[in-house]
Amino acid sequence: GSFVSPQGLIITNHHCAYGAIQQASTAERDLLADGFSAATFSDEIPAPDYTVRVTEDYQDVSAEVLDVITPDMSFLERTKAIERRQKEIEASAEKQNPGLRAEVAEMFTGKTYVLFLYTYLKDIRLVFAPPQSVGNFGGEVDNWMWPRHTGDFSFMRAYTAPDGSSATYSADNVPYRPRRHVEVEPAGVQEEDAVFLLGYPGRTARHKTASFLEFEQGFRLPFVVELYNWQIEVMTAAGAEDRDVAIRLASRIRSLANVEKRSRGQLQGLKRANIVSARRAAEVQLQSYIEAEPGRKKQFGDILKKIDAVYASQTERAESDALVGQLVRASRALELAFFLYDYAHQRALPDLKRESAYTDRNIEQSIQRMRGAIRDFHGPTDAKLLSGLVSRLQAAGVTLDWDAQQVADIPGETKVVDADTFDRLLTADINELDQLQDPAMQFVRSIYPKLLEIRDLDKERDGQLSQLYGDLIDIKQKFMATDFVPDANATLRLTCGYIRRYQPADAIIKLPITTFTGVLNKTTGQAPFNTPARVLDAYAEQRFGPFRNQELGDVPVAILYNTDTTGGNSGSPIFNASGKLVGVNFDRCFEATINDFAWNENYSRSIGVDIRYVLWITGYVYEAEHLLREMGVSR
Repeated sequence: GSFVSPQGLIITNHHCAYGAIQQASTAERDLLADGFSAATFSDEIPAPDYTVRVTEDYQDVSAEVLDVITPDMSFLERTKAIERRQKEIEASAEKQNPGLRAEVAEMFTGKTYVLFLYTYLKDIRLVFAPPQSVGNFGGEVDNWMWPRHTGDFSFMRAYTAPDGSSATYSADNVPYRPRRHVEVEPAGVQEEDAVFLLGYPGRTARHKTASFLEFEQGFRLPFVVELYNWQIEVMTAAGAEDRDVAIRLASRIRSLANVEKRSRGQLQGLKRANIVSARRAAEVQLQSYIEAEPGRKKQFGDILKKIDAVYASQTERAESDALVGQLVRASRALELAFFLYDYAHQRALPDLKRESAYTDRNIEQSIQRMRGAIRDFHGPTDAKLLSGLVSRLQAAGVTLDWDAQQVADIPGETKVVDADTFDRLLTADINELDQLQDPAMQFVRSIYPKLLEIRDLDKERDGQLSQLYGDLIDIKQKFMATDFVPDANATLRLTCGYIRRYQPADAIIKLPITTFTGVLNKTTGQAPFNTPARVLDAYAEQRFGPFRNQELGDVPVAILYNTDTTGGNSGSPIFNASGKLVGVNFDRCFEATINDFAWNENYSRSIGVDIRYVLWITGYVYEAEHLLREMGVSR
């Protein structure tokens, strides 16, 4: 997201604000269905699960991090040593910079590390959200597709204590005053205009080896598609006849559906573009370069074979490990019980030796996430997910002390899903939890050794791959020279390009700006294509203000551009050549889901909501003109 006023107003995606909208909704006050608009600051709704980070500074700390590594360390010891040094650097930086949040990011795998300092805001409130029938128009049918007609935007606001310091919610808090805010350009863009994005793209894998891609194509992506589809079906059926249940499960369904469709697109793209074969061919060329010089051959000659061996060993137990991990992710009851049990174990350790989620600096936010899980809990759904997962584990040859019927009874009998009980157990030590006659806690106790084994195995593998990929990046940089581009890693990145059409298939050309005529053509009156009457009326009455584009003869809705984005770029501001806001990024085309593995000008396109549609819906359809004035947009 980005600040668009001096008073901490943030524009982001509807799907980024979705959790806040869901948590504030009930069947009687359904903000997902009806939308929300706060007329005054006091009407804005707290979003307790949300935080905002603002990048303030950064510095290279690679030497400090890598100084802890010794040649005699095992791979597991290497990973734990680096994790501890990162925590030490973060703690020291926060002590030296009171009020700021410090995080060390690995930039080049196993080689370079950067310390980032962030302003960390903890009082975030919902200001404006269109109805879901605008903010998620087209639903999963249109998700990852172009042409798109989705008004995927919302407004939130950051608050601080009266003295400007970061603080949790209080009625006395005041709007945050950013040092700078983004200027909105209500004229929007046209085809071939230059644009650029600033954002925090997640992790890409363009320098991972062919053996990694084979693991993705052969196991992980098909696993995610099948498992998430099943979970979505279970939750959708649960909410079909009960709007309260549907609201409770809505955010989880949307999150799962988004990952499932992306994974399906990635799987299709890997196969269609023969990316595994192309990566193997590139590795043959790299190996020839390595072996052409004795010094390179001695240092890097077997690097690719060693990486292949790591993924081969991972594949052997991939299914069982993934299913065990899902037990404490898919089931809210087990997720809560595992958190309590793991936290009790972690509290017995010095702070810097704990897993990151349980350190003193992170535990408040981790607990808040768990309270969100309590609000999402629905017992009958949890029972079906748990019994289904246990059946899958048994089919995979994993022996458990509980069968599918026994675990189905857990969600209805456990007390850890009760907010007061959960809060009370946060201070319980491991002996108290071991004696607790609660079925969720008893089940977690039975699988806890397995979960710890998987955690340590992951760390050992990470340590091994960190060292190997660090060496691989060294030689690839020499081999590729100026063509080398680093992978994304959830830190601040810039990408630039143009508003541009593309040709996804033979004889098909897709233009880069959609209009409200497309909304009308798609509208059926039934979800996910049920445009609100208020929007249709405003359009029919031609209440467009300045947002009807003369060349298009219509109100623009969404824009397409060839910038390089990936997961994590949701909410990234789209700027024109003058640095003014012309849209908000929210998606990629289906063909571009493989951007994580390879980017190509021919098919890599990103999708954003046009600022003209944002302003029209907000100020003219839902009459939140005060927000347009706050952003400096004149009627």
